[in-house]
Amino acid sequence: MSEPSYDLVTMGRVNMDLYAQDIGAEFADITGFDAMVGGSPSNIAIATSRLGLQSIALTGVGDDRVGEFVLRYFRDEGVDTDYVAIKPGKLTSLALLGVQPPSQFPLSFYREDPADIHLTVADVDAVPFDEVRSIQLSGNAFSRGTCADAARHAARRAREFDMLSFLDLDLRPTDWDHAREFGITIRSILPLVDVAIGTEEEFYAALMSDPEIIMQGEPVPAHRHDELNERVEALLGRGVSAIALKRGPRGVSILLDGERIDVPGFRVDVVNTVGAGDAFAAGLIRSRLAGMEWYKAARFANACGAIEVTRHGCSAAFPTETEVMAFADDHGGL
Repeated sequence: MSEPSYDLVTMGRVNMDLYAQDIGAEFADITGFDAMVGGSPSNIAIATSRLGLQSIALTGVGDDRVGEFVLRYFRDEGVDTDYVAIKPGKLTSLALLGVQPPSQFPLSFYREDPADIHLTVADVDAVPFDEVRSIQLSGNAFSRGTCADAARHAARRAREFDMLSFLDLDLRPTDWDHAREFGITIRSILPLVDVAIGTEEEFYAALMSDPEIIMQGEPVPAHRHDELNERVEALLGRGVSAIALKRGPRGVSILLDGERIDVPGFRVDVVNTVGAGDAFAAGLIRSRLAGMEWYKAARFANACGAIEVTRHGCSAAFPTETEVMAFADDHGGL
C-alpha cells in the first residue's frame, strides 16, 4: 500500500485577519493593519505546513476579494486549497484585532453569514480520505449552518478510514445560540475523535452544569477544579484516547487511560497571545505524527505556543521546525 499523499486535513472557519500595526494603541487610534489568514483550523493548516506537514484546508470562502486573498495566502504557505469550497453570494469572514500587551487584544469578528458555515457533506466527500493520515476538527465548526452536519460527517469518515483524529474545542461563545448547546454538541462528538485539545475553560463549558460562567468570560471557579478534572478524566475510554488540557502559564496536562503527564511551559515575554493555542495544536499534531512520545510531543507543542506569543501577528508568526528545536535547545530541551 502506498504512503498517504497528505498528513492532515483541517476543517472549519477561515478569516482574513487584520492585525493592528500600532502595538499598545487604543483601537480608535490604530493607523494601520497587517493582513493575514486566521480562524483556528485554518491557522493550524498553516502552522503545520510551516512545521513540514502536507496539509489540506477544508473550509469555505465567498466569491469575493477577501476569498481571493485567503486562497493566495494558503497557497503561499504551502497549504493545499483544492478542497476550499467557493460559496457564491456569501462573504468571506473578516476579523480585526488590536494589540495591547500583555493581556488586552480587542477583537471584532464580521461573521454575520460567513461562507465557511455553508460547507456541506458533499464538500467533505470531495476530500480523498484514503490519502490523508489525520484530521483536525474545530469545535466551532459544529455551531452553525450546514457545516455542523458536514463536520459530523467528516468525523465519521475519518473513523471509517482509521485516521488519527484531533478535536480542538475552539469555543467562540458568540457563535452558539445557548450556553448549554456547546456542551451538548461537543459531548456527542468526543466519542468520534482520538485526541481532544482544550483549555480548562473550554472543557468546563463542555462538561459542567453551569457553562454560562465561561460564556460570560469568567475563569473556572477555584472550588470546581477537582470536579472538572474528574469529568475530563471520565472521557477517557469513551472513544477519546488522549486529552490535552491546557493550563496557560502552568503548561499542559496530557491525560491518558490511567496516566497523567504534566508538562511545563516556557517562560517568555508576551507580545500577543492570539494564535498561541493554534500553534500548540499544530505542534502537538506534528509531533505525534512524527512518533514522539507524549511528554516530548507536548513540550514541542508548548515551544510552538511560546514562540508564537513573542511575535506580532498570528499565522504570520508561526514558527518552523528549525526554530522550534533551536528554541527548545535554548530552554532546557524537549
